[in-house]
Amino acid sequence: MPERLAEMLLDLWTPLIILWITLPPCIYMAPMNQSQVLMGGSPLELNRLTEEQRILNRSKRGWVWNQMFVLEEFSGPEPILVGRLHTDLDPGSKKIKYILSGDGAGTIFQINDITGDIHAIKRLDREEKAEYTLTAQAVDWETNKPLEPPSEFIIKVQDINDNAPEFLNGPYHATVPEMSILGTSVTNVTATDADDPVYGNSAKLVYSILEGQPYFSIEPETAIIKTALPNMDREAKEEYLVVIQAKDMGGHSGGLSGTTTLTVTLTDVNDNPPKFAQSLYHFSVPEDVVLGTAIGRVKANDQDIGENAQSSYDIIDGDGTALFEITSDAQAQDGIIRLRKPLDFETKKSYTLKVEAANVHIDPRFSGRGPFKDTATVKIVVEDADEPPVFSSPTYLLEVHENAALNSVIGQVTARDPDITASPIRFSIDRHTDLERQFNINADDGKITLATPLDRELSVWHNITIIATEIRNHSQISRVPVAIKVLDVNDNAPEFASEYEAFLCENGKPGQVIQTVSAMDKDDPKNGHYFLYSLLPEMVNNPNFTIKKNEDNSLSILAKHNGFNRQKQEVYLLPIIISDSGNPPLSSTSTLTIRVCGCSSDGVVQSCNVEAYVLPIGLSMGALIAILACIILLLVIVVLFVTLRRHKNEPLIIKDDEDVRENIIRYDDEGGGEEDTEAFDIATLQNPDGINGFLPRKDIKPDLQFMPRQGLAPVPNGVDVDEFINVRLHEADNDPTAPPYDSIQIYGYEGRGSVAGSLSSLESTTSDSDQNFDYLSDWGPRFKRLGELYSVGESDKET
Repeated sequence: MPERLAEMLLDLWTPLIILWITLPPCIYMAPMNQSQVLMGGSPLELNRLTEEQRILNRSKRGWVWNQMFVLEEFSGPEPILVGRLHTDLDPGSKKIKYILSGDGAGTIFQINDITGDIHAIKRLDREEKAEYTLTAQAVDWETNKPLEPPSEFIIKVQDINDNAPEFLNGPYHATVPEMSILGTSVTNVTATDADDPVYGNSAKLVYSILEGQPYFSIEPETAIIKTALPNMDREAKEEYLVVIQAKDMGGHSGGLSGTTTLTVTLTDVNDNPPKFAQSLYHFSVPEDVVLGTAIGRVKANDQDIGENAQSSYDIIDGDGTALFEITSDAQAQDGIIRLRKPLDFETKKSYTLKVEAANVHIDPRFSGRGPFKDTATVKIVVEDADEPPVFSSPTYLLEVHENAALNSVIGQVTARDPDITASPIRFSIDRHTDLERQFNINADDGKITLATPLDRELSVWHNITIIATEIRNHSQISRVPVAIKVLDVNDNAPEFASEYEAFLCENGKPGQVIQTVSAMDKDDPKNGHYFLYSLLPEMVNNPNFTIKKNEDNSLSILAKHNGFNRQKQEVYLLPIIISDSGNPPLSSTSTLTIRVCGCSSDGVVQSCNVEAYVLPIGLSMGALIAILACIILLLVIVVLFVTLRRHKNEPLIIKDDEDVRENIIRYDDEGGGEEDTEAFDIATLQNPDGINGFLPRKDIKPDLQFMPRQGLAPVPNGVDVDEFINVRLHEADNDPTAPPYDSIQIYGYEGRGSVAGSLSSLESTTSDSDQNFDYLSDWGPRFKRLGELYSVGESDKET
């Protein structure tokens, strides 16, 4: 069948090709020895190409290459004939061979080298490759020499409708506001078709909705989806599924189609007002609740979502608008009622509030639907609670004069129990604020009295805290600060501001100011200080000095004459009386010391001593001090030398009539045997000179003076030697006056009081027959053996 179709096409086009070759020379001037192409094509395209050749005036070639066409997806039992190559040089003697090269030559396209027929040996897909460029050439069969230059031509693959439309980006999602008007654009979708959009209607698409009507519609050509119903309500249905079809061939029968889905979500608009879940709310709150505490929550529900559901809450009416407030919780979308001011059950037991919830964001398009707000009533019941006492004032300020009498009343604080029970109140002072206990308070009536004298000059303010406690419930207490200001009284006499010492030049002039002094007063009068100065009555007519009051409340001392002589009188004492302006006024006498000095001609003080008068022998005071210092130094050296000599010659321990090298204690006591450690009185082994006193050492000087240790008392029979030595060692270690640690502590103690008595023969009985040694068996194994030996000896004597 393909061969037959090709032959029919060839028969159809042969007259046209022959006609084109035999055109007049004015149109076609190429030599006739060039090759020709026989191919499928339209006569119009041939004429167009011929016209182009004529315009370009190409006269070297006698033929024109045209495009060849082949249908895609053609699958027959034999290769399909695409076209035929032929040259005028071929007389039919089979001496010309045709060669094909280029895209797909030999693999997709195959040429008959004798006839020039081109066949497609594989199934072609236009979507995979739309055209192929090949090169044809005629060569000598025997020598393979080219008979003409190679020429290119194109084989195009003709499209068939073998691809269905596809939605590459599906499935799709789109949103549109709820309550939108009819025809509101939602979105548009696009499908693609791999077929050739130029050839036929294989890629011409038409869109339609298979599912999603009557809510949405689609433009067939542009695929724009629009709303098909007005005022769709999100609260009724929020999401819609739309199935869209794209069909090629212009939507005609036999076309291929593809589908996709579009999910349309209605977005929210503020088209619903808030609505309280209930019209009346009840809450209760204790009267002692802390300010700012949440009392309750109210909520207005809104079918909208997001910011369209946000509501603000306000208290618009009621008898508790001043005591309560309401705030909006943006997360929970409810109103929180809080306490603004303290409650008092005894004053008012319940309150009624009117609360309003209104949308924050209002859409003016839907304002005609009515007010976007709602109201509800809130009833709040105040519960009684045991409250602490309440003072009549949050703070107290008291004043007291510093000379107030002890136990006098300074002021009073009052408090009451606000509860119905009205428990009695007991007052006290927080002693942490009155560490010196200067004030007391009456526990019953709260009167504050003075406990110790006050002194404004030491402390002007005293801040204490008063505690009020309910007698019936001691856990209910209140505190109030009390500030006590100490008022001044004139209880301090004025005095000199500092210790003044004036210097008067011998060559001074009469009326010269010797010194200017000022006074001070620890008191603090309301109108400030004003001092009066005067001399003692008996010194009013002082011949040497006079005084002058200055405007700055100071005093100047002036000399009455000149010719002062320090050899006659070196120092003058001038008592001055200073009085204040208090009521009653106080005064004191301060003495100014005036020293006569030698001065230079310009009044600079040079010397204020009386050298010539005191030392007529001509020695100055400095020379006298140097001589005295030398004498004292010599005396100190002599005393140190004598002390060191005496210290070197004296023994370490003071002992009378005894040589320390022969310190031997003699005693006659044999002890109680090997096992007797507690028989001897250690007191007899001590130094006889040290028993009743303390032996000082001359080689050290104790830093601390310790009382001399008492003489060692006789040790009882039951004392332990180890314990005794440890006690004495502890005393020696802790006694700074004891000998150094490298000294030897001598303890002679062997025990005493043996129950066996003495074993000496000096104390034995005179009669041998009276000896009985059986009792030695009770003293231990050693004495038992000794008794046996003595018993054997006596038996031998009797025998």
